[in-house]
Amino acid sequence: MNVPSDNPYLRLERIFHEPGRLTIMTNLLGAPDGLTFSELKAACDLTDGNLSRHLKALEKAKAVTAKKRFVKNRPQTTIFLSKAGRADFLAYLQALETVLLEAAAKTTTGKEKKAARVSLFSRHLAKA
Repeated sequence: MNVPSDNPYLRLERIFHEPGRLTIMTNLLGAPDGLTFSELKAACDLTDGNLSRHLKALEKAKAVTAKKRFVKNRPQTTIFLSKAGRADFLAYLQALETVLLEAAAKTTTGKEKKAARVSLFSRHLAKA
């Protein structure tokens, strides 16, 4: 999925660049044990149909996986971020950050530009 390029705009993956899927991926990023369909639906504030549609697209892109099982005789689907999905989403976030910093640099001057270059996201990734 990764597109090698110095142009950050070309690294903005369309699969993630949609509010519903961005929300899904962000929530799964913080859930190493996955989230049930119901938990993800509530966290993302999506309808069953919208969540299903987005999950199908993300599964097709191999960004997420779903495990179905029965809990107390009721079907339960748990969604997990795949290893490749995690790597691709983090690369997407870095490209998005670069684009945002470029936009911020065009609207600020002096000390603000320097401060904008060292973002919280970059510092967080450096620790990970």
